[in-house]
Amino acid sequence: MKAVVNATPLIALALTGHLELLQHLFSAVYVPQSVYDEVVTRGGDRPGSTLVKNVPWLTLQTPAQTSPIPVALMGLDLGEQDVILLGQDLNADWLIIDERLGRRIAQAMNFRVKGTLGIFLVAYQLGLLSKLEAEQALLHLGQSTIRLSPRLVAWFQAQLTND
Repeated sequence: MKAVVNATPLIALALTGHLELLQHLFSAVYVPQSVYDEVVTRGGDRPGSTLVKNVPWLTLQTPAQTSPIPVALMGLDLGEQDVILLGQDLNADWLIIDERLGRRIAQAMNFRVKGTLGIFLVAYQLGLLSKLEAEQALLHLGQSTIRLSPRLVAWFQAQLTND
């Protein structure tokens, strides 16, 4: 299965030490060049950027197409737009996006979408993470600069409890 990953999930997975989950869950992991630039080139001093830079199994690619609708009008940043466009180019199985608007637009375009917590949950369900590791990853994210909605946190905790 092919996945195209946006900036926030890359950073979140790197911050929690679980970037390798993408490699275990997907046969090919693509990152648009604009996302890589956001995370590594311009974000070189941010936590997680060095880990992302040194991952050999991430494939960098620029979408072949551009959107006919200006990014600002759609409300997406360039990275989110490129994740969706590259997903179309590659006929990707999954788009990994955390931002709500990007997820909604991708879903409206019939993409399957997961976010960081969705990756943790699938990894837990497949035995790649223990329940404690999944809870610790959530705690680590909560202590970082990455924002998590209380509703999403409650959903994730309920999923771990119900399993």
